[in-house]
Amino acid sequence: MELDAKEYMKEQLLKEIKALGFPESFGILIARNLNSERTMERMVGYLQNVKPKRAEDIADEMLAIMEDRATWIAKKETEESNRKYNEYLRSDLRESSEED
Repeated sequence: MELDAKEYMKEQLLKEIKALGFPESFGILIARNLNSERTMERMVGYLQNVKPKRAEDIADEMLAIMEDRATWIAKKETEESNRKYNEYLRSDLRESSEED
């Protein structure tokens, strides 16, 4: 059975966590919190490049990655809202509601 991209990144994350000497259960918790292919990919890059010695450092990086993702999601939601508002301003709906 072939793994999808998210499952593949989870396996890579677990492999890196274990290679650094941390228990697999710690890696499972990190993967569960990150919960997306891209965030797990960022964590794998961090683990491979920094090779942290403390679990606290890994947890801190996980929280930073999660915060970046939440910020990105909020930005995209704001952009979508602005797009819809601008569309409304240019639409006939605005003109007809002003006539009432």
